[in-house]
Amino acid sequence: MRGAAPRGVLRGGGRSRPGPGPRRAPPWWAARRSCGSASCPAAASWWRLRGAKRSRESGPSCAHPVQTDAGSFKEQSRNWHREAEFTVNIKEDVDIPSRRVLITGATGLLGRAVFKEFNQNNWNAVGCGYRRAQPKFEQINLLDSVAVHEIIRDFQPHVIVHCAAERRPDVVESQPDAASQLNVAASGNLAKEAAGIGAFLIYISTDYVFDGTNPPYKETDIPNPLNLYGKTKLEGEKAVLENNDGAAVLRIPVLYGEVERLEESAVTVMFDKVQFSNKSANMDHWQQRFPTNVKDVATVCRQLAEKRMLDPSVKGTFHWSGNEQMTKYEMACAIADAFNLPSSHLRPITDCPVMGALRPRNAQLDCSKLEMLGIGQRTPFRAGIKESLWPFLVDKRWRQTVFH
Repeated sequence: MRGAAPRGVLRGGGRSRPGPGPRRAPPWWAARRSCGSASCPAAASWWRLRGAKRSRESGPSCAHPVQTDAGSFKEQSRNWHREAEFTVNIKEDVDIPSRRVLITGATGLLGRAVFKEFNQNNWNAVGCGYRRAQPKFEQINLLDSVAVHEIIRDFQPHVIVHCAAERRPDVVESQPDAASQLNVAASGNLAKEAAGIGAFLIYISTDYVFDGTNPPYKETDIPNPLNLYGKTKLEGEKAVLENNDGAAVLRIPVLYGEVERLEESAVTVMFDKVQFSNKSANMDHWQQRFPTNVKDVATVCRQLAEKRMLDPSVKGTFHWSGNEQMTKYEMACAIADAFNLPSSHLRPITDCPVMGALRPRNAQLDCSKLEMLGIGQRTPFRAGIKESLWPFLVDKRWRQTVFH
């Protein structure tokens, strides 16, 4: 639609297609020029895209076809605005933050927290996802290099936080090609696009790049992943840094937070076993984990981005983690304690797991590099897990003892 008058703006809409029926509008970020009128949806897109304050003195040139007859031009413009009026609600003199951040995987557990953190701290944040994206986020297939190029070119972010990944080790083992495409190929392409506009890319990686035999691990320690998930994330790190030497890699451990369903996190998924005390439950008591709240990781991402905007030397590999060492059995007991639930039905299993992908026994991350930069936040596990899980309490009577 280059050179044509924009027909309206629909958040998360697809490309316009020829054919009968009503015309479909492009995404809000696709409009490049507009008339600057208070009711013009293309103008709204331009101001939102650029993170600027609407004014009559400066702004995009008019995208409407200019006619010599003033009356007919006014009528055409009036009709054009009326056609698009149902899609937008614009307010005059709205300040939009000038710092722009794009978050991939914004529909996921970590991505939602990262989007919220930036959005609440004076950043113009745009999130993208795929299956669950609309209506809140942009629907982008990260394997579509053209779509990735377009949103980055049009939004011009200062920072990109790449949260999207296939993060389930057992799924990666069963679907290696698809996992490699997302974790490696898409990450390398995103890094290349970020470098093309000078954006700071934060690539989210994992503690599973280490074999867990000699913790704690510094950023300079040699990785040795035990499973395919760790290998794809390590390959993704290499692809990112090869295509963008100014990028950052942030390795993190197992996460928990405000889940939409218990299965979103390897920590919260244990809650049903904790609650249903009428049946004994075997819990792993072999692998040492450091459960980390997604809110803390989101804060670290924002602090890292803001530090980078002041200091271009902030780049490379970083580690962040909670500092409470627990097995799954100990996490389950802590969850029970947080909600005043019994834990006698939980049984610790100290043998190395034999099912599924191999896991490192203790991949503790040394976080001193970020701490020396004044970056970091840690939520105590019991406080964080209580905040995350209370909506999933089955026995509502316990809420009174927990919160009163």
